[in-house]
Amino acid sequence: MKKLYFQSSLPRAGSTLFQNVMGQNPEFYVTPTSGVLELVYGARANYSTSPEFKAQDPKLMKDGFLNFCNKGVLGFYDGITDKPFVLDKSRGWGFHYGFLNSFYPNPKIICMVRDPRDIFTSMENNFRKNQHMDSGFINHSELKNTTIEKRMDMWFQTPPISIAMERLYSIIREGKDKKIHFIKYETFTRQPEKEMRKVYDYFELPYFNHDFNNVEQITTEDDSVYGIFGDHNIREKIEPSQSKAKEILGVKVSNWIKDQYPWFYDYFRYT
Repeated sequence: MKKLYFQSSLPRAGSTLFQNVMGQNPEFYVTPTSGVLELVYGARANYSTSPEFKAQDPKLMKDGFLNFCNKGVLGFYDGITDKPFVLDKSRGWGFHYGFLNSFYPNPKIICMVRDPRDIFTSMENNFRKNQHMDSGFINHSELKNTTIEKRMDMWFQTPPISIAMERLYSIIREGKDKKIHFIKYETFTRQPEKEMRKVYDYFELPYFNHDFNNVEQITTEDDSVYGIFGDHNIREKIEPSQSKAKEILGVKVSNWIKDQYPWFYDYFRYT
């Protein structure tokens, strides 16, 4: 029987890189951004509202539904791969830990985090790199998102950053963080082997010797689906991450971002 593992990371925090490093292990099938959570999440909505389920014995229906989710997720991957281990990547798994745990007990979840200043910087960089495209969120006649400050404020209030940070805050407040293995992107790029050994310990699996100088891109997804911010390409060699926040955003904006997330900087000990 397959063993499932999960990744639920912040945007622009190295989640695609991590998947492809893990994918060097021939026993792992690793996903790009997965829609499997959406399948069981949608099924939960129908199960919760359909009169056919409401009219029957609640315990029987609950047992049946949870088994449906368990076998459905496992069956999905049985149809895709013969490999014994699967690492499914979706930003929602961490927040929906309780739901996941109800049909797949004691799930192992990886969460990549990164200094929010550099997450915002990455978003701004993608915006600047794609000036040939209409990003769809700038309106010059209304002076909407026309400056760095306005774009930072917009990303602070809208997905993908806003919902990801809000979910992470809830995970920590509700104590779900104790079940999740966090990896700082900055530490991962400096000491990839050390961090990967911790991952294997968390997964309770023997360590596989990874090649951090030759990371082949295994996962593929059509970035045009996600617009100009859907950049899921990786570099072949893992090298230490250097912050460019002050250079790209400026000191004032960088400090503003830090002031918005005091809980994050305290919890993960960023300075």
